[in-house]
Amino acid sequence: MKKLLIGLCTLLFAAPASAQPALVKVATIAPQGSIYHRVLQEMGQAYARASGADARFIIYPNSIQGTEADTVRRMRVGQLDASMLTVVGLSEIDRSVAALQYMPMMFRSWEELDHVREKLRPALEAKLAAKGFVVLIWGEGGWVQFFTKEDIATPEQYRRARIFAWSGDIVQASVMKSQGYHPVPIPLADILPALETGMVDAVPVAPLWALVGQFDRIARHMLRVNWVPIVGATVMRRQTYEAMKPEARAALRAASDKATEALRAHREAQDEGSIRAMQARGLQVKELTPELEAAWRALAEKSWPHVRGTMVPAETFDRVQAILADYRGRK
Repeated sequence: MKKLLIGLCTLLFAAPASAQPALVKVATIAPQGSIYHRVLQEMGQAYARASGADARFIIYPNSIQGTEADTVRRMRVGQLDASMLTVVGLSEIDRSVAALQYMPMMFRSWEELDHVREKLRPALEAKLAAKGFVVLIWGEGGWVQFFTKEDIATPEQYRRARIFAWSGDIVQASVMKSQGYHPVPIPLADILPALETGMVDAVPVAPLWALVGQFDRIARHMLRVNWVPIVGATVMRRQTYEAMKPEARAALRAASDKATEALRAHREAQDEGSIRAMQARGLQVKELTPELEAAWRALAEKSWPHVRGTMVPAETFDRVQAILADYRGRK
């Protein structure tokens, strides 16, 4: 009996160490070599140093693991441990996060977005945690601009276009159709062949994605509209996170905080640098005149009642508007 008790105690005390994941698998749609890929690599190195020689942190960039909806499903069944997601993927976990991205022309600057996110962050992270996910990084991917084959600029002209929409986001496509537009839902990886074949002729996307995907070689016109910010987060399965050694979790958290600051510092320069690079190979950029801005803002505000309660939960939508009204009033 004494030997049995000793054996049971040995197993109990050894359990946390044996639960430490030897392999952490992380997916992202971000391009290999981009700043998003690099910060994940730095996080992996920090985790490996704190975890021991056997620890491995494998990153799958370039949508290798499928769409963001695919990677969320893979995390839920344990095939992946973490994923760097935009709001498109995060909304597969909890729809409230959509308030940071799916409200056209609601945010006028990065400062406004930062302020709103910090106000919402505790509640958003709690909702994601309740679904089994821990947030490691909040980050941004630039402002969505409109890339088109033809030189068009007004909302009316865009109603004639076939517009890229995120694959799997049925609600987004429905809202676009309600406004008289023609969405074509396809995966991000399929945009270039869709442009080449004429399946789409307008792509609302952040400049970095247009540059990396070479969309500008076919869609040679850009309207600088700052439609919505691309917002995202890197999330990890709670089971994986809680199985880590305390020192490994601490190292991962420290690297995540560093990654958040790196992405924040890079976001504006990234947009402008990407646009300049595309201009050097022929992209034509049209700035908004006051008349054009008024037209697009009117369209955006007209879409808000359709967004509220469908793409963004009504309570969260109202909360964002209230936070912005208070912030702008104090400014």
